[in-house]
Amino acid sequence: MSHGTIVILGSGETAPGMVKVHRVILDSLETVRGVTLDTPYGFQENVPQLTEKIISFFATSLTTTLNPASLTSFEKTTELQHEIFRDLLRNANYAFAGPGSPSYALKQWLPLGLGELLEDVLARDGVVCFSSAAALTLGERTAPIYEMYKVGDPPSWLPGLDLLRVAGLRCAIIPHFDNAEGGNHDTRFCYLGEPRLLRLEALLDPEVAVLGVDEHTAVIINLTADSLEVRGRGAAYWRSGGTQRTLEQGAPIPLSALRNSPPRPARTVEVDSAWLETPESLGEIVLTGGPDATVALARLVQMAATGGAGFIDAAPLVDGILAARAVARAAKLFDLSDQLRDLLTNNAIEVSDTADGVTWSLRSE
Repeated sequence: MSHGTIVILGSGETAPGMVKVHRVILDSLETVRGVTLDTPYGFQENVPQLTEKIISFFATSLTTTLNPASLTSFEKTTELQHEIFRDLLRNANYAFAGPGSPSYALKQWLPLGLGELLEDVLARDGVVCFSSAAALTLGERTAPIYEMYKVGDPPSWLPGLDLLRVAGLRCAIIPHFDNAEGGNHDTRFCYLGEPRLLRLEALLDPEVAVLGVDEHTAVIINLTADSLEVRGRGAAYWRSGGTQRTLEQGAPIPLSALRNSPPRPARTVEVDSAWLETPESLGEIVLTGGPDATVALARLVQMAATGGAGFIDAAPLVDGILAARAVARAAKLFDLSDQLRDLLTNNAIEVSDTADGVTWSLRSE
């Protein structure tokens, strides 16, 4: 049996009316180790401001700290940066993502293997909470909303993360199901309108359903209890075989009433041995090289950047990274050397090359 909880928010992830929903979800975790993913809006110019808004909402309204897990572009970042992103998710038991573009997010997430990383969060009895654009990506198929609604592309589907297969649900997710912003034209079904939705449904495999979620509404899929519950302002909808079943608020619904495929077997998540290593031993792995070197270096960078409770002093960690940088420079691997220095600099650690050697200091933020 799979474990954990998948939460699908139709919209309004930072709206006051959703605070109770978030609180119920967060209170299910003994200790929250949360991250927020910026990828869905990674193409925008105001990424830091949007991330700060989400972090501020959770801190102020829910007294919960979310750490930013940043990956705004897969192609423009290095494998080491990918590994740092993965490392944050490996230590998380709560993963949140929200507005933006589902097609852009998938372009970055699929080559990264985000689906398996999210399954690992669930396997640790954690929570995956995706809203709005990010929610669209969780199904077997994803509708490229912007391309159809704003650009005029013909109805089509993209492959999704297919996370709901762990619950035995083959479906596409449509948030903003009751949207009425169009006024004099139909913007229901995430701005698609009914004609586009019907054409899209005709393109699906007959066994794939559509799960619609109203705005300011949450669908909470409890994998351990094998149930689905609706909370918030509206309802959810299960559309399959030309019929629509309304999922009202109230008692949880057994997933067996909706299930249209065998649940994917629960993943077995082993404790990552790197968490048990010392900075010195991690530094040795980096210096030795091999398949684990990038993972070890990612862990060193995360430890050095985070500091505080649950982590050790930054000094030996930074020294270990600088030792790896020195080896890279001696081998004339100057691109790698620059990359290691940039990673430290980006994590508020200033590095100075002097006649007497390399010095570093923590930059006050």
